[in-house]
Amino acid sequence: MRTSSEVTTIGFDADDTLWQNEQFFRMTEKRFAAMLADHGEEKQISARLLEAERRNLAVYGFGIKGFTLSMVETAIEVTDGRVPASVIARILDAGREMLAHPIEVLPHVRETVEKLAGVYRLVMITKGDLFDQERKLAGSGLGDLFDAVEIVSDKNAATYARLFSRHGDGPAKSMMVGNSLKSDVVPAIEAGGWGVHVPHELTWVLEHVEAPVADPRFRQISNLGQLPELIQSITKRD
Repeated sequence: MRTSSEVTTIGFDADDTLWQNEQFFRMTEKRFAAMLADHGEEKQISARLLEAERRNLAVYGFGIKGFTLSMVETAIEVTDGRVPASVIARILDAGREMLAHPIEVLPHVRETVEKLAGVYRLVMITKGDLFDQERKLAGSGLGDLFDAVEIVSDKNAATYARLFSRHGDGPAKSMMVGNSLKSDVVPAIEAGGWGVHVPHELTWVLEHVEAPVADPRFRQISNLGQLPELIQSITKRD
């Protein structure tokens, strides 16, 4: 049964909010730098890779496939076009391994989502590659707990306004929960909703922005298990 509360819809980010993700990128990046150790130190290789990722976001979007293509591009650049085919093959293998990694649901996720399911409309809102995100959702065992799943190319205020109107009662009665201030929290607040930050120990540098601490609709919790109590504290009930 739905509540008559102020918050009726809760959006959840997926990667590094519901399950581990960034750690696989970090591990692969280290392997990649080791492959090119003869052409620069790890920090230099990583910096060049980040430049390529930043350039390619508008072309490849977010996710492992774009990351893999950026690794290939970086390998070509730092070797002045002389990267061996064997190294390209190893990079592609690393990308395939990332696309097959097992799903590790984060602590407090299942019990929290189960507790909120049926009381609020729950929507998973994630960006990235369609096939990979669908695979991770299926592997997590959480799919049946969500009323809707949206896999989008990017997250901004317009995205949240559209999705919370489609699946809920509009952004004003919605809350977005995630580890990224840039993608999950700030744009949800800009759309008129609540933004709840759940920090993860690893967050991609391109997702870093200042926390909107002065905004009355911003909240931060240390783990997802604290979410139900937070919702109770800001919810108006009959």
